[in-house]
Amino acid sequence: MVKHIILWTLKECPENEKQQIKKNIKENLEGLMGKIDGLSEIKVYIDGLASSNADLMLDSTFESDAALKGYAVHPDHVYVADTFVRPFTATRSCLDFEI
Repeated sequence: MVKHIILWTLKECPENEKQQIKKNIKENLEGLMGKIDGLSEIKVYIDGLASSNADLMLDSTFESDAALKGYAVHPDHVYVADTFVRPFTATRSCLDFEI
């Protein structure tokens, strides 16, 4: 099993817009469950505490490193990333590891 953790900081925008962007990211990434082979779990956290220095986090689990690589190029994931995530992202940090 492989964990794929992403932390994003969004581009500056009014807080109400930022909240909608985070909701859209959560809904669309979590909507990938059941659509991509080898994706075992996917959860997006959007309500960090004031002490946080990131806006949201993706916590996902894959059956293997090969499944994670397949997810990266899967058309449904690419669409979500290109439409709902990348246009609004200022910084991205990723940690992948075996569990």
